[in-house]
Amino acid sequence: MGKTLIIAEKPSVAADIVKALPGKFTRTKTHYENDDYIVSHAIGHLVSIAYPEEIDPRFQKWNLENLPILPEEFPLAVLPATKSQYNALCKLIRRRDVSVIVNGCDAGREGELIFKYILKQASTSSVAAKTIRRLWLQSMTMGAIRDGLANLRDNSEMLPLEDTAMCRSESDWLIGINATRALTSYNSRFGGFRKTPCGRVQTPTLSMIVKRENERRSFTPVTYWELHATFAYNDHTYEGVWIDRDFRKDKSNPHGRQNRIWDSTRAEEITGRCTGKEATVEETSKKTTQRSPLLFDL
Repeated sequence: MGKTLIIAEKPSVAADIVKALPGKFTRTKTHYENDDYIVSHAIGHLVSIAYPEEIDPRFQKWNLENLPILPEEFPLAVLPATKSQYNALCKLIRRRDVSVIVNGCDAGREGELIFKYILKQASTSSVAAKTIRRLWLQSMTMGAIRDGLANLRDNSEMLPLEDTAMCRSESDWLIGINATRALTSYNSRFGGFRKTPCGRVQTPTLSMIVKRENERRSFTPVTYWELHATFAYNDHTYEGVWIDRDFRKDKSNPHGRQNRIWDSTRAEEITGRCTGKEATVEETSKKTTQRSPLLFDL
């Protein structure tokens, strides 16, 4: 029976997993080890999809003629900043005495991607024959970790999540690489290199910020009134706010609200009709239904 290698997403999680495992561990710079277990860690993403120029040298030049870049496969590359930790994991994954490899990265799409990219990059024929399991942790208490270790999931259960993660990663690459190179090439057509980043998430988010900033800059202050009154019943008092029961949203006045009055004459009229007068309390209720939002669309 070989050893079980557990790969966490970060060093702190690896240390917590070690505390939940039986036996005494020897610690090295890259991992913990005892007679039955080896526990190591990534440092976030260690492997990502290669850049176009790493796939084909002709893509080193950014121009519109080379676009779109649509590779049939997406080769991976080790990130230079964390290459030493990847190399350490690669050696552990390929060790002959390791028979089971456990994905102990964060429970979710990104944790699945981090582990599967490492495993794919380090894979050999002998690695492909090893058993892959999933440690799914929703909490980092000792009880939750021990329960997760006792109920490891089979890798086949995680394949849909893996497909989702890789689809997200590849779509980010396709949109980001092609759109960034297209915009940069266009903006640099008169000379120089005017890099213009564009991304599937980055650009729409930036657009929302720009839209909000433009609204702020073009905002024109307009005076409005709110009516607040103190109501008394026996020995009790409470504060009330006037609202317009006939209020309807109007696109021409996006700042309209139920409790806002835009005409001082009307505000004074309502004040005169209410001050010192008796009020009648009515209880009303209205049932509403709301449709679930649509599924996320790439």
